[in-house]
Amino acid sequence: MAGIYIHIPFCKKACHYCDFHFSTTLNNMDEMVQAICNELILKKNRFNDSIGSIYFGGGTPSLLSETAFGKIFNTIFKNYTVNSNSEITIEANPDDLDNQRITMFRQFPVNRFSIGVQSFFEEDLIWMNRAHNASEAESSIKRAQDKGFENLTIDLIYGYPLLSDKKWRSNLNKAIELNIPHLSAYAMTVEAKTAMAHAIKLGKQPNIDDEQSAQQFLFMVNTLQKANFEQYEISNFAKEGKYAVHNTNYWKGIPFLGIGPSAHGYDGKSRQYNISNNPIYIKNLLQNKLAETIEILSLADQFNEYIMTQLRTMWGLDLLYIEQKFGLSAKKHFINNIQKHLKNENLVQENNNFYLSANGKLYADRVASDLFLEMEDFEN
Repeated sequence: MAGIYIHIPFCKKACHYCDFHFSTTLNNMDEMVQAICNELILKKNRFNDSIGSIYFGGGTPSLLSETAFGKIFNTIFKNYTVNSNSEITIEANPDDLDNQRITMFRQFPVNRFSIGVQSFFEEDLIWMNRAHNASEAESSIKRAQDKGFENLTIDLIYGYPLLSDKKWRSNLNKAIELNIPHLSAYAMTVEAKTAMAHAIKLGKQPNIDDEQSAQQFLFMVNTLQKANFEQYEISNFAKEGKYAVHNTNYWKGIPFLGIGPSAHGYDGKSRQYNISNNPIYIKNLLQNKLAETIEILSLADQFNEYIMTQLRTMWGLDLLYIEQKFGLSAKKHFINNIQKHLKNENLVQENNNFYLSANGKLYADRVASDLFLEMEDFEN
């Protein structure tokens, strides 16, 4: 079943590390919602499959009004066949999830929250320029659970200067104590054109320590495994059967629509990229014109997509699938280039499947790039 990703490009304030597309100007939200609905209608015939997941990301989707959510959901259910057990996720900031807002979401088919906690420590949240405080980080989870939303995931960040190993242990233990079924954790990265990158360039704060990130990653893996979480993707951990449907479909190459400015979609043979400009996006869609660029994926592109995404998961890479989908030349290339990673134990092999080792997960991007191929490789 296909998915729908909807990008809501609004935030109350700009986090110092974030380079996602968003605006802190909220005065054109109504026009944006109408444009999103128009795009949903224009793309309704792209897939014949029913919809198995809907994901509102951002930005901060929880900023949208009840009327806005109603309009978007009405458009989806009028124009698409949505499976009765679809996973429908809203990304939310803790400060948005008060009792009134959580109750409001009960009116809609929302069955999962992704809560941007990032840290349970006040000084860390201030340093990140987050909109919520430490008390809201914890209380929002408990309020959602009290209202019957048990399918929750939270985001945490590690590998930044303020985060001592003791504080990281505390953040992980707090997540475990709160009895959430899913957790996503990401190493802090310095993205160009962010406030963090500027501060580091001026020497106002230290750069990210890769060794710290690696140590905290390995500690996290060990801690969450002991708490019965499965690391089903490098940055994602879930209790048994609680994998994120929408994100799992990304990694498995299942088609999805990308709706909203900066969103991208995938149909197996092409990627579609929406413009990352709110006024131009709105202007085009209010005239019922799509604001997207389409990239047709070569066979080499499709192979590299498979390597890049599937390698990160616990399902690993399947040699038989590579031969069947991409042919003998791709299989030969794969076998030749994977040997050094088997020897240095970044990868392990079980029959025809290959998986990243615990240490290999620290070098996933390097391993993937070594396995990428070009179109001319198919001719050898």
